[in-house]
Amino acid sequence: MDLAALLDRIADDVAPEVGRGAVADYIPALARVAPGRFGMAVAEVDGAVHGAGDWEHPFSVQSMSKVFTLALTLSRGDDVWARVGREPSGDPFNSLVQLEHEDGIPRNPFINAGALVVTDELARHGDAVDALLAFLRQESGRAGIAVDPEVAASEAGHADRNRALAYFMASYGNMRHPVPSVLDQYVRQCSIAMSCADVARSALFLARHGVRNDGSRLLELSAAKRINAVMLTCGTYDAAGEFAYRVGLPGKSGVGGGVLAIVPGRCAVCVWSPGLDARGNSVAGVAALDRFTTLTGWSIF
Repeated sequence: MDLAALLDRIADDVAPEVGRGAVADYIPALARVAPGRFGMAVAEVDGAVHGAGDWEHPFSVQSMSKVFTLALTLSRGDDVWARVGREPSGDPFNSLVQLEHEDGIPRNPFINAGALVVTDELARHGDAVDALLAFLRQESGRAGIAVDPEVAASEAGHADRNRALAYFMASYGNMRHPVPSVLDQYVRQCSIAMSCADVARSALFLARHGVRNDGSRLLELSAAKRINAVMLTCGTYDAAGEFAYRVGLPGKSGVGGGVLAIVPGRCAVCVWSPGLDARGNSVAGVAALDRFTTLTGWSIF
């Protein structure tokens, strides 16, 4: 299959969707991103990478980073599962509602509350962002991957909801480190800038059942399987059922407009287009992944 030609076709097919939706205006630095951008990259398990559009243009990965922090945490043991669940939330990604009903245990690691717990758990081994950047730079092959300071400052200045989530969980004893430290690491983690090609390359360990680009094993097969499973059921927030219906792959979105998807045994795919739907997922990104699985027949179903 000529994946480069296929991606060009998909870019043409979804062109009417590009620019639809709204950029994430509650983070001022993201509100300034041009909504008409579109990029898509596919990284195959043999290392070949193909792209279309703005596939090499860096953007704010936001919640896509949660996949990588969860993987790094699980590579050190599965203690985190005592602190966070694995069920879909059915509520917005920054909701406080379920925490009180469930004694400060977040429903899953991909809503904001759950991701704060994962970052807190990873911070037991040192600065979570330092560990994450080292991993992403090695897997992507791009040493320049870094936190975007403008986005980080903008996000830190508008983090009252995340601060509330963290302190609420701390009141139940579900924070190991001081909330300001965890929140700082979480904000910097979400503010990392990467391209579609960078993200797809970095996520290949999930397509390879836990094996990194250098051939070493990050995760046991069962742990990689479980991350993919939670991505499928929880990775696009309260639109996970719709994403599974349309795309049929494990996926993780971010409000920067990126969407990561995994085809186990074949490839990792990343799409970027900043216009979001009401649930915080890229309108054109989901449409592109829908076309990708339709045209290739690659799905877990």
